[in-house]
Amino acid sequence: MRLILWLASCISVLSFLFYYKQGDVLLYGDAVAHLNIARRVFDSKTPGLLQLGTVWLPLPHLLMIPFLVSDELWRSGAGGSMPSLIAYVLGVIGIFRLIRGSLASGPETDLKAQFAAWVAALVYALNPNLVYMQSTAMGEAVYLALFIWAVVYFAEAVRGDSKAINKCGLCLAGACLTRYDGWFLAAVMCATVVAARINAARHASSGQWCPPAGRFVAIAAAAPILWLAYNGIVYKNPLEFENGPYSAKAIEHRTQVAGNPGHPGSGNLPLAALYFNKAVEENLSRNAWLQRGLLTLGALGFVGLFLFQRQRVASGKSAVGWPLLFLLTPIPFYALSIAYGGVPIFVPPFWPFTHYNVRYGLQLLPAFAAGVGMLIYFTVTWERWSDRWRGIGVLIVIAVVGAGYISGWGGTPICLEEAQVNMRTRNQLEKQVAGWLEKLPPHATILMYVGDHVGALEQAGIPLRNVIDEGNHRVWKQPTDPDGLWERALANPQQYADYVMAFEGDPVWQAVQPKGLKELVEIHVTGQPRGILYASR
Repeated sequence: MRLILWLASCISVLSFLFYYKQGDVLLYGDAVAHLNIARRVFDSKTPGLLQLGTVWLPLPHLLMIPFLVSDELWRSGAGGSMPSLIAYVLGVIGIFRLIRGSLASGPETDLKAQFAAWVAALVYALNPNLVYMQSTAMGEAVYLALFIWAVVYFAEAVRGDSKAINKCGLCLAGACLTRYDGWFLAAVMCATVVAARINAARHASSGQWCPPAGRFVAIAAAAPILWLAYNGIVYKNPLEFENGPYSAKAIEHRTQVAGNPGHPGSGNLPLAALYFNKAVEENLSRNAWLQRGLLTLGALGFVGLFLFQRQRVASGKSAVGWPLLFLLTPIPFYALSIAYGGVPIFVPPFWPFTHYNVRYGLQLLPAFAAGVGMLIYFTVTWERWSDRWRGIGVLIVIAVVGAGYISGWGGTPICLEEAQVNMRTRNQLEKQVAGWLEKLPPHATILMYVGDHVGALEQAGIPLRNVIDEGNHRVWKQPTDPDGLWERALANPQQYADYVMAFEGDPVWQAVQPKGLKELVEIHVTGQPRGILYASR
């Protein structure tokens, strides 16, 4: 275990240093937004936990806060990467422990199970897209670690560890406060535990697994209930994150009003599943043929798991490997989210032939790594094969996975390419805006809508407490708050701000057009709204 910890830590740190030096850590606009949501909890004209907002779940931002107290770690983006780096290492260790524990059935198979666990851990650790994403402030690595450890503890509970089920509940609670995927996982796991409890009660003498369902369900459900209560109290709508103005459904509705037909797979479950499947393939390899081969290998591992469980039951042993099936829950979750939740995924090979949310395909990486690990195990333990054919089988599996990953490392990982394609002009605009903002007096107050271009403030090193933005209003005042600082500054910018940074079409632009403010500079970047810096006083 120490060796896998050391290896994962080296990969994590070295890859972060590489991408940091390349300037790729803050390519994602969402990564910049995550950093600044966490920062404004303590650096704002109206600081506090209400700055966490809605839609995005709060745990990743809370984990970043201790690292973002440093201005240098905030400006560079390194502070937002720290939770991801730690989570990546924990995820690698979790995959190793999950496969080793699920396959080891006695001392005579420990070495084979350990070998399979090593393969699974390396398949997870060396994925080019995960290695890039864990160097950023994005939440994928954090969620995957919590996801994996929830399954680890659930599997250990099935194998007889009475304390593991509560640990699983805590991991589920963390997952539910990180991504909405966790809500679906929690529902499936809770339903499984309740069903197991009912089944054990009906067959009291059969030795059925009988977990403590009440406490487990209470722990797992606490996080979603807390988030619903927060939205209900603060926004007067428990489902603000689902149907509010910044939700995925609302964003899709606005694009449809603007003349776009909606995303592929909307209302079509099979097509939605196809797009998610393609996103998974793109995250495994950049070669189309190798993509299919890799998915086939992962699927064969789960087929082998089914046969392995049947063999154990037939020999009078308990089936303890079935919790690995929880790793497949992203398939129905994302198919349903794309079809009915307003969540789009665009992949380059399919219409509209571009990149958007391709990174969601990483959610099936733990299942793929586990599937390859199980396939290796079943290959080396298959009694019908000679040692020679077992060795050949193992080499084939490793060669196919290695070739797929080399195709990703040899080019540009799809998640990095997605950030480069979607954020190029936006980052150019923010760089130019930051250059002008840096020239302002250090303690000047700026009125600015930061939802789209908060990265300019970060690059300029301007504390958020020097900025009046849309977060400086009382969100529980619905639908507007005329007495809030944001609304008052929009109505009378000369009274509240020294300078105004407006982007064409945003609320600040609309508010200041009739005010006759002095224009200092006009900024143009192709593909981005025009920006104007005004002197307010």
